[in-house]
Amino acid sequence: MNTMNNRAPDAHRGHVLQLESVRKVYGGTRNATVALDQVTVGLNRGSFTAVMGPSGSGKSTFLHCAAGLDRPTSGTVRLDGVDLAPLGERERTRLRRDRIGFIFQSFNLLPALTVADNVALPLRLAGRKPQRHAVDDILDRVGLAGRRERRPGELSGGQQQRVAIARALIAQPAVIFGDEPTGALDTFTAREVLTLLRDAVEHGGQTIVMVTHDPVAAAFADRVLFLADGRLVGSLEGPTADLVADRMTQLGAWGHSVAVQGVR
Repeated sequence: MNTMNNRAPDAHRGHVLQLESVRKVYGGTRNATVALDQVTVGLNRGSFTAVMGPSGSGKSTFLHCAAGLDRPTSGTVRLDGVDLAPLGERERTRLRRDRIGFIFQSFNLLPALTVADNVALPLRLAGRKPQRHAVDDILDRVGLAGRRERRPGELSGGQQQRVAIARALIAQPAVIFGDEPTGALDTFTAREVLTLLRDAVEHGGQTIVMVTHDPVAAAFADRVLFLADGRLVGSLEGPTADLVADRMTQLGAWGHSVAVQGVR
């Protein structure tokens, strides 16, 4: 039986990503570090969520566990209706390839490939033949219609991140995870990239989960989740940069804020 097709009923049918009591501990008994501590949250399809918190709060661990890159010590992660716990490494790799897109701060493009070939790579890895019109359409959406035959080294940082966004979108994944996707960009270019991500949610129905340290970037999201000491300590709907910055300041001052678990 294919475990990935064995979807259990989900009480929260609008949730494309669901974490239940997720705990992640690194190290042994004597030097254990709790990176995530009983995190429960559900993210709706077609939503844009930013994840923020002080350094060491568990943001990267949250992303890695949610995307199936790391296994929680306990708890459940369900992505697109699939419980990740029983999946073997081959099944996890296939799930990431077919249902998840990634956008990284460092772009992670292959320098020897053209822009078009970098965008089409997820389809080729999945054994699907890329259609030229599909690649051209997605390049047009991200403003790179005239650069399909260029190589990454011939592009600016902002253009390279646009290629990375196109690559994440081409396979129409269930969720796109962004790890500081604007961290290496100047302010103007970062806003352009964030506008593209916002458009992918509003007009493409895409689901995006973005780890960031930037309140301005977080303000492009529908909701911000705040982590501190590995615990979910609150959320903010309809964020503005000022509100996010104020909440982050509070977290810096009150690192042991009372946790608010079970955010739905």
